[in-house]
Amino acid sequence: MLTLVKTTSADADFQELVALLDQDLAVRDGADHGFYAQFNKIDMIRHAVVAYWNNQPVGCGAIKKYDEEAVEVKRMFVRPEFRGKGVAPAILQELEAWAKELDYTACVLETGKKQPEAIRLYEKSQYARTPNYGQYAGVENSVCMRKELREK
Repeated sequence: MLTLVKTTSADADFQELVALLDQDLAVRDGADHGFYAQFNKIDMIRHAVVAYWNNQPVGCGAIKKYDEEAVEVKRMFVRPEFRGKGVAPAILQELEAWAKELDYTACVLETGKKQPEAIRLYEKSQYARTPNYGQYAGVENSVCMRKELREK
């Protein structure tokens, strides 16, 4: 049974899952990990979701303000043994609904070419690739995406 809980970055389960995410990314990103890690601090995140499977924390994600129209999807992670069970799409849908409640009209995100399963999730969720934004402009291994949440 999957349950989603809205929380903040102060949540211990969210912090534990982010630590596992960071371990995974350190392996995938290799020498580039330090560059990406500087943009993934969680101390200022006020909108996070933790997914529980039978009361066990199995996945997380967060949003933070990107600009006046959009939030940035951050810190998406599902424990490997729970992947393929619909956890990540459920988290993403909850984050998108929350963004709409907060009156944002779009979500943006950055993921890496070394995370093909994340790219597939976002493409299946109607995110479209966009030019790399902000600190990711010109970064070869970054993939930036955007999804409009409602008509402009």
